This record gives sequence, C-alpha cells and structure tokens, in this order.
Amino acid sequence: MEKKKSKAILYICSSAFFFNLMNIFVRLSGDVPSIQKSFFRNLVAVFVAFFMLIKSGEGFHPQKKNLPILLGRSFFGTIGILCNFYAVDHLPLANASILNKMAPFMVLIFSYFILKEKLKPIHFLIILIAFTGCFFVVKPSPDNMDLVGSLSGLIGGFSAGLAYTLVRLAGLRGEKGATIVLFFSAFSCLSVLPYIAFNYHPMSLNQLSMLLLAGASATAAQFSVTAAYSHAPSKEISVYDYTQVLWAALFGFFIFGDIPDLWSVVGYFLIIGAAVVMFLYNKK
Repeated sequence: MEKKKSKAILYICSSAFFFNLMNIFVRLSGDVPSIQKSFFRNLVAVFVAFFMLIKSGEGFHPQKKNLPILLGRSFFGTIGILCNFYAVDHLPLANASILNKMAPFMVLIFSYFILKEKLKPIHFLIILIAFTGCFFVVKPSPDNMDLVGSLSGLIGGFSAGLAYTLVRLAGLRGEKGATIVLFFSAFSCLSVLPYIAFNYHPMSLNQLSMLLLAGASATAAQFSVTAAYSHAPSKEISVYDYTQVLWAALFGFFIFGDIPDLWSVVGYFLIIGAAVVMFLYNKK
C-alpha cells in the first residue's frame, strides 16, 4: 500500500511540473485563440496514447460499462482546458495556476458524492479556507479588469476536479490509463474541430512549435495525473499537486516578469496552507 502511495506522489509531482511547462508554452505561443491551442494540446496526446496502446498489443477497447464515465471525464476535462488556457493568456501565470489548483479540493467534494469516500467536518472547513484564498486571488469587483480571466480559471479548476474524480472512478473500474487519455484527447480534439475548420488562425512556425511542445508536456502530465489518481485516494496525494504553483511563480517571474500583488500572495498562502493542513490531518 505504501509503495502504491509513493508512486502516486511521484506521479502527481511529475504532473504538476509538466502542467506548468504546458502553461508556459501556451503563453509563449502568443495570440492564438484558446480553442485552437487546446486542439494542438490534445492532438499530440492522441498520437502518443494511440501508439502506446498499439505497442502494448491491447488496442483501443474501452469497456462499455465505463463509457458514460469516460464521456463525462472528457466533457468536463475539455471545459477545464479551455477555461485554463483563457486564464493563462489573461492572468499572471501563478494566478492562473493557483485558480486551476482548486481542482484537488473539488476532487474531495466530488469524491464524497460519487466515490463515497468519507469526509469529516474538518475537511469542509479546510475547503472553505481554500475558497477564501481563492477570493483573494480573484478579487471580484467592477474595477477588476482581470475578473473574466479569474472566473474562467476558477471554472476550469472546478471542471478539472470533476474530471479527475471520474478518472479515478474509471481506473477503479479497470480502465487502462492509455485508454482514458486517448478517449479524452480524441473527444477534446473532435469537439473543437468545427470551430477550427471555420475560424482557423494562421500560425507562425514558432507558434506551432510552442503548441506542439505544450502538447508534449500536457501528454506527460496527463499520463502522470491519470496514474496518480488510479494509485491512491485524492485526500492522500492532492497536496503535492500544489508544487505547480511554486514552479509557476518562479518561471512566471523569470520568463514573463509576473509579479503577483500582496492580496494574491495572501490567497496563495491560504490555499496552499489549507492543502498542507489537509495532508497533515489525513496522515494523522
């Protein structure tokens, strides 16, 4: 059991690092529409997951009983990506990352209702603290020009939380990780294809390269997060997902010159602090 948990921690830390790389490459791709970015982000994953399934000799054979779960995971995962990419383009990188990192808390809530994983009152108190921290980052007001980007990031975090819960459910019901990734990536590509066909934004070679690198990073992150939530309950590993915020703040400062304001920093501490307390309580 401890070995599986250690693997899950390694996987979740890897996913945090690669998701951060993905955000950096998405930002560097410039003024390409978010929907078009999401298409190339998932296109790489389609080929990688398909190749892995063919190489393993298993092929793409999702279980019929898991189709509703896979569809739900794909739908909410796609919403999460689109909202996250919009936030990355309109907010400091660390702000976009911390809002997306509401996902682990949402996993706890959805796991309670969907997976029947037990939660105690202190878990809900910690979640409330995390939401408070989120408001410090969003700072909702009529004068806040980043409000739409902040709300987009928040919705992306909620959607990702539900998607990750369904990933765990599919894994518990025997679905292979590569099948989950391929189903989601293909669904996401096909769902935005009509928009791409009629509203394609011409890209330079550099922009295309950045999006392909974002896709490669996202593929590594997707396989990692799928493996993580298949190996251990979210309440035991979710705190390690917050290492992405630290990477985002570091790279955001050195690459983009992002400097978060004081209230955003307070929000970071509240959300990360809530995650650490959650981890320590569960360990106890």
